[in-house]
Amino acid sequence: MGRLLRAALAGAALAWIADRILAGRAAGAPPPPVHTSVRIHAPVEAVWDVLADIEGQPRWMRDLKAVRLEDRGTIGVGTRAEGDVRIFGMAALDPVTITAFEPPRRFGIRHDGRFSGTGDIRLDPGPGGDGTIVRWSETLVPPVVPHVASWLLAPVLRRVFQADLDRLRELVETGSVAD
Repeated sequence: MGRLLRAALAGAALAWIADRILAGRAAGAPPPPVHTSVRIHAPVEAVWDVLADIEGQPRWMRDLKAVRLEDRGTIGVGTRAEGDVRIFGMAALDPVTITAFEPPRRFGIRHDGRFSGTGDIRLDPGPGGDGTIVRWSETLVPPVVPHVASWLLAPVLRRVFQADLDRLRELVETGSVAD
């Protein structure tokens, strides 16, 4: 047991040192965002209608189980919501605030929970006006050793967010998502 505890403490110390080095290189900036994108064979407005249905986002975001809007008024900058997220087998509340709402082109949020950060989704017409290109940038900042944890989680989160965009494409193009 003593050996295991020493190894855990040494690992924690190394993670903290690595995090301080990465934070110093970032010069106060948050960890870099994860970027994903998808081409959807539908007009920008049709994609926006599905994307901007905030309470419907769990249909295409697999780890988002439910969303509750705090205010039933008009959706826009400043609107707050809380999501029930289940990722890596752990449940968490994800309070968010909308920071950009520019129909039908841009949707941005700020994560205000244990994992802080931002998300920004932009919709652009595809080449020659064919379909829609969706670009998603997401920065999630873990509460402990944020730079190291973000670096370690980035490949996993990239796959998660790409799968979400693939489900968004399926939902927009076919009207449903297969599980």
